[in-house]
Amino acid sequence: MTHHHGYIGALLAAFLFGISSTLNKIALENVHPLVVAGSIYLTAGVVLMVIRYTPVKDIILEQLKSKVATQDSFSRKDFLLLGVIALFGSFLAPLLFMFGLDRTTAVNASLLLNTETLFTVILALFLFGEKISRRGAIGILFILVGAVVVSTESLMGVHLTEGLLGNALVVLASLSWAIDNNLSKLLSLKRDLLLVTSLKGLLGGSALLSLAILFGIPLNVPPESLPYLLTVGSLSIGFSIVLFLFALREIGAMKTGAIFATSSLMGAVTAFLVLGESFTGIKAIFGMIMLVGVYLLSE
Repeated sequence: MTHHHGYIGALLAAFLFGISSTLNKIALENVHPLVVAGSIYLTAGVVLMVIRYTPVKDIILEQLKSKVATQDSFSRKDFLLLGVIALFGSFLAPLLFMFGLDRTTAVNASLLLNTETLFTVILALFLFGEKISRRGAIGILFILVGAVVVSTESLMGVHLTEGLLGNALVVLASLSWAIDNNLSKLLSLKRDLLLVTSLKGLLGGSALLSLAILFGIPLNVPPESLPYLLTVGSLSIGFSIVLFLFALREIGAMKTGAIFATSSLMGAVTAFLVLGESFTGIKAIFGMIMLVGVYLLSE
């Protein structure tokens, strides 16, 4: 694998995750948000664990080989780290986001979710010592600006002084995902990325569904919602995280996190094609700006 495969991996991860917003909207018509979150993470864990016991495992891991030295074994410290990552990324983040979304507007939430990219870059830069060139910094800025416009239906509808508690919870969810992104770089050095992702999904999904039971939320999933949950779980969560981890290994948390923000563009295009939602000329222009940012970042 060449260095540029990391950028391809990040873009593919963003694409797979981007389509989840449309599929989740359909599933949420009949299923409680907490059950949706728990189901898709648990599905990701189960699907990837099953794949690990088939010949497909070796094919996938062979495609994810790189010049970066990888590790085959897992220590007690690695499993502890995995638990912390699952706590922040697969449990706290979706939980905080769900309650935050319930206490603020969808417009505010869409805008504030972009702080995940900002937090990821800041943590990678100041706490984990990653480096960025001036050209790369401009690329990240282009991606961030584009993501704000593309992910927000109408900037005129943003009122951050309303729903302050909800806004704060969405920002905390974004911070939790940013912590997950940076810590996951340490586990991206493991050769078996299928195992890392599977355990993360199993831990997070089980915790979220257990919480749903604790809250007395019914776990009933209508048959018509199953295809959407299974698709999101296996592709938008499972394989998206596998590719995200591969990109972390190749190009670092800062660049991977920034490129992953293009998932908002993928989501907007998918919603336009599938649900008929608006995709204006302004969004198309800023979507192109995001892609220019990715090009500048891939120096």
